[in-house]
Amino acid sequence: MNKWLKWLLSIAGVLVVLAVAAVIVVNMYIGKSKPLIDGEVSAAFLDEDVTIVRDSFGVPHITAESDADMYRAQGYAQAQDRLFQMDLSRRQASGRLSEVVGEAALGTDKTFRTFSLRAAAEASYDGYGDEAKKVLNWFAEGVNAYMEEAKQDGKLPYEFKVLGYSPEPWTPIDSLTIGKYMAYDLGGHWDTLAVRHWALNNFTEDKAKELFITYPDNAPSIIAANVANPVTVAGRFNPDLVPPEFNGSNNWVVSGDKTASGKPILADDPHLGLGTPSIWYQMHLQSPEQNVSGVIFAGIPGIILGHNEDIAWGVTNVGPDVQDLYIEKPNPDDPTQFLYDGEWEQAEVRDETISVKGKPDVPFEVVVTRHGPIISNILYKEEDPGALFSMQWTALEPTKELEAIMNMNKASDWDSFEKALENFNAPAQNFVFAAQDGTIAYKANGRIPIRKKGDAQLPVPGDSSDYGWTGYVPYDELPRVVNPKKGFIATANNRVIDESYPYHITNLWAQPYRYERIAEVLSEGDDFTAEDMMALQMDQKNLYAREFLDDMLNTIETKYEGKYSYVAEMLREWDQIDSKDSPAPLVFHKWMKQLPITMFSEEMPEDVYKLMPGKGQIIDQMLRDAYAGKPGTWVTEYGGVDKWVFASLEQALEDIEGLYGDKMMDWKWGDFHQLSFPHPLASASPILEYFLNPKKQAIGGSNVTVQAAAFKEDGTVNHGAAWRFVADFSDLSKAYHVVGPGQSGHMKSKWYKDQADDWAEGIYHETSTDGEIEDGYTLKLKAGR
Repeated sequence: MNKWLKWLLSIAGVLVVLAVAAVIVVNMYIGKSKPLIDGEVSAAFLDEDVTIVRDSFGVPHITAESDADMYRAQGYAQAQDRLFQMDLSRRQASGRLSEVVGEAALGTDKTFRTFSLRAAAEASYDGYGDEAKKVLNWFAEGVNAYMEEAKQDGKLPYEFKVLGYSPEPWTPIDSLTIGKYMAYDLGGHWDTLAVRHWALNNFTEDKAKELFITYPDNAPSIIAANVANPVTVAGRFNPDLVPPEFNGSNNWVVSGDKTASGKPILADDPHLGLGTPSIWYQMHLQSPEQNVSGVIFAGIPGIILGHNEDIAWGVTNVGPDVQDLYIEKPNPDDPTQFLYDGEWEQAEVRDETISVKGKPDVPFEVVVTRHGPIISNILYKEEDPGALFSMQWTALEPTKELEAIMNMNKASDWDSFEKALENFNAPAQNFVFAAQDGTIAYKANGRIPIRKKGDAQLPVPGDSSDYGWTGYVPYDELPRVVNPKKGFIATANNRVIDESYPYHITNLWAQPYRYERIAEVLSEGDDFTAEDMMALQMDQKNLYAREFLDDMLNTIETKYEGKYSYVAEMLREWDQIDSKDSPAPLVFHKWMKQLPITMFSEEMPEDVYKLMPGKGQIIDQMLRDAYAGKPGTWVTEYGGVDKWVFASLEQALEDIEGLYGDKMMDWKWGDFHQLSFPHPLASASPILEYFLNPKKQAIGGSNVTVQAAAFKEDGTVNHGAAWRFVADFSDLSKAYHVVGPGQSGHMKSKWYKDQADDWAEGIYHETSTDGEIEDGYTLKLKAGR
């Protein structure tokens, strides 16, 4: 053997040994940070002993002798499984990621400091009563107890080591700030107003009005103000920081008249971003005062969705117009003053200097007018802007959602539950409800503004007292249903009011197809079981195709001499189920996603196009009108609906063939439509991605099916029901859950991604609230006060 080859082989052998040794060392280090979940630990922060039993799916069942110790133990258990997620969440919402990530997060920090979530949390804390403040502090005591224990034992989650920092003590404001972030994630439409403002200033009025759901013909003064005072939109916002459109959900409740057992059944599957760990954390909390089970956001006390021994509840997002943009006119001589009723009014200027890892601090100021923070110059400050946007938002006011959660958890009937909801102000949610006495009910809650002028379709003048809010829709007049004759209530971010409703909620509801499919199934049966409800949550029937596909295929078959007749034939034979093994959903969804690109992308800057919400609803209406013989300006200027539809199909097929070849019957929806649960650190390295992310897998469903599985341009499924829940009142001592991808945030835990496959396949686990837990891990927290 050549001596050089021997030398290279010996070197390679050494490198392999070193690599293996490194893997072993890293593995041991990461494993060391796993929390203790079986045995006993001293817990000086408790008044009395507490038991935490984790069941076979990692769900903590906490049994305490008082609410105080229960909430302390809840904080302790959450920190055991989700401390890094909790810390990252409070940092993002507070605009403090740059401190630990570096200047790459600077734009994100500026955005969240401008949106003022932490300032709103501080104002909310001051408005809470003593009991809620105690709960927040008890919870923080538990988080901090585990944090100190982990620091002393060298068991902090490994992510802190990777990023090179140690977490600060937890505070009540941190919990409330995370709550405000959820309001941000679920409760905004400022981007809609900004894009419409841009459209009025860049298109003819006819073209601009077709980008509205309902054009405000009755408000010419508002339209004129938008044209006369253009605010720079293109290049001023990062569309990647805007929450996914229609962060929504499905929920429904069926009365005993329509179930096999004669008892109600409730189902809920909230749709948010998918990630590792899950945005939801499932828990069971028990004290002499309550016995409640369900999910909560890591970092917050209580149970926000779930059931107790008497009732169950679930939510979807109402999506009301709760953010208004005001066109503010700054003083050319002092940009912190703004015109209001003919005089210059001084704005609040908040110093928000940002610390950046490895770099000098970055000076930053947030300017707050009487309406709210100036948001239109976050990324780029103009020398002499003629006008800027400020934002008024219900979530920036003091609110008391935690008090609502505390009272919901202890409610025993509809009256006490509805009373509890009165403090759930932001985000506005559609609550469905069921009780042991057979009551089923629905309530849309939250602060929904009443405006002096306008209906939240456009930014309004900020220099006049003629505009603004006069109050909110009275709580007793919010949409409400109790025990309807049809025997069920369902919502899916769809329109929940009719034309007779006296108040404005929004004009931009979600596409109706999920709701229509739920209602279709629930209307047809009268002996439903919990298994039927789980099957409905996994339903892949595509009613979007039912509405539009025939007309679109007629275009292809009759107008273009059968050029794509083989595609049309395949789609004609499709059962309109978004199955992962079928080629039809791939063609249909790529086609539908291409329609707005074909129509709009060359007419708008890329960031404005990405920022524009409601593309689906706008395109749907353009198709309806055009196929009804009433094409609008956009379709007419393009050359007609047939040309538009054909060009979009042609581009969609070209894209598919580029990915999967030209043999159509080899195409599969699941080859493109791939489930992902990304970890926040995974994007930094392919190695981290391999170890931290659950393996991608083919999945059916889509953004318009009840089995919600919304996807990015590359097909990655990144949005859906991270938690699914069914409560059957024939036995409310248990309920059915699935949390994707799992309960634990620790990559070495058996519960890190154990539910990823179950989530994809619709396999649920039972969670008991009666103390009977098999194969559990019991941790005794021994009080030492």
